[in-house]
Amino acid sequence: MTTSKLNSTDPLGNGEASLPCSPDNKFSDSLTLFHSEKAVQELLQQTPIQHTDDHLIEFSEALRTVAKALKQAAEGKAFAQAEAAEWKRRFELERAQNQQLEHKGKSPGECNGDINAQQMENSTNQPMLRNEANEQSENCCTNGLCSHEILHDGETDSHAKAVQNKMMRKASFKLSWWCKGDISDQHKHDVVSFERGNITAAGRSSKQISLKWESNPQTVLVMTKPNSTSVQILCADMIRWMKEHKKLNIYVEPRVMSELLSESSYFNFVQTWKDEKEILSLHTKVDLVVTLGGDGTVLWAASMFKGPVPPIVSFSLGSLGFMTPFHSEQYRDCLDSILKGPISITLRHRMQCHVIRDAAKNEYETEEPILVLNEVTIDRGISSFLVNLECYCDNSFVTRVQGDGLILSTTSGSTAYSLGAGGSMVHPQVPGILFTPICPHSLSFRPLILPEHVTIRVQVPFNSRSPAWASFDGKDRKQLAAGDALVCSMAPWPVPTACQIDSTNDFLRSIHDGLHWNLRKTQSVEGPRDL
Repeated sequence: MTTSKLNSTDPLGNGEASLPCSPDNKFSDSLTLFHSEKAVQELLQQTPIQHTDDHLIEFSEALRTVAKALKQAAEGKAFAQAEAAEWKRRFELERAQNQQLEHKGKSPGECNGDINAQQMENSTNQPMLRNEANEQSENCCTNGLCSHEILHDGETDSHAKAVQNKMMRKASFKLSWWCKGDISDQHKHDVVSFERGNITAAGRSSKQISLKWESNPQTVLVMTKPNSTSVQILCADMIRWMKEHKKLNIYVEPRVMSELLSESSYFNFVQTWKDEKEILSLHTKVDLVVTLGGDGTVLWAASMFKGPVPPIVSFSLGSLGFMTPFHSEQYRDCLDSILKGPISITLRHRMQCHVIRDAAKNEYETEEPILVLNEVTIDRGISSFLVNLECYCDNSFVTRVQGDGLILSTTSGSTAYSLGAGGSMVHPQVPGILFTPICPHSLSFRPLILPEHVTIRVQVPFNSRSPAWASFDGKDRKQLAAGDALVCSMAPWPVPTACQIDSTNDFLRSIHDGLHWNLRKTQSVEGPRDL
């Protein structure tokens, strides 16, 4: 067999490519990967596999993995080429616009240079000309925020000195803000400030977040913990007080509606919903959400809203209260203060999770997205084998998880399952995603905290011995077969919860009261001392 024959038929792409890489054939690499994948598929169909030969079975599985990787590489190559073509088109368009500007008049850089030279020559006789030149210089820079700055030394009698000062001008630059591949200025004022070439961290106007009503709240949704007689009594009393003293419209769940009407026909004014369509539009009607229960009731209330979430006021009537700072005994004073405002709130970020099946043709053919306030857990379920997961962060390989599972948690969920698995406690307003393994079969696997703007992809490889299972805030359990993936990113709709004092005070008090954090007897003053 000749060399050219080998190069054209090698299914794994060894040797030189059969298609030359030239501007006339820009998709040659993608076609090569496609032919390689096709060759692997033909080899799989032609290779006789005996069930008794474990080596051949493992080899066939490896070839299937290679075929899938080649397919993904071809798709990625085509996407990158399309993106490069788009950037080339934008560059040519911008260059054409600059050429049109040059034909009409001077360029922005020449305009700045002439103004600065004139400013240096006339600074002695015309002091007001400096300000006018500065205003014209700022108007010349129209494409973004630039950092032009002239260094003056007070000598204006020499033309050579003016040219030297012009050459000492500080280099200009622009800052662009990227979010998942798109240019956006949404967060630029929250992260850093940049002016005249100097980058500094932006100062926060307030350490806490305050909510002030522009108009009086009119509608309140009350959600309760089920199967609790004390909660039912408190709910009826609270609804009666809000209707008679605050003249509020009250919404409740259908279950609570039945409980109230069975107690008295007085509660006929209470409203509820009938189907999922009305739930989707609930955030347009409700101004405030009141929960009576524990953290589980807050999680249930947040799951009712698939988009924007109204402020939540949570009263502690459960076993744990990391998100329930208010006490039910003083509910009238608390609600009266909250309805008047302003109130301190904690913005609790949520994660948006997509399950992508291996049978899907593209990532848009996914199941309905699921929002979680605490965490999403991927574990081995009832299988006796270790879970096998491949983890990626913005398409960069992170690690392979081999153990009991993996927890992807929000900072609000840092005191939940992630804490039990060895993760850190994090302030709920810190934007980030916690990456916590569950009983990893490795001594060096430590938890991570990733920034909030990343996208995490967890995939079950084809050579995994068993499927994995994913649960979202402890419910909605889904099976992940070989080839399936779970994609998680930060949702754009946080959950605002009202604070009793402020966000930091409530968080520290919750870990002291709920977990007895760092509780220890004080060392006795009687005993040995350093002399």
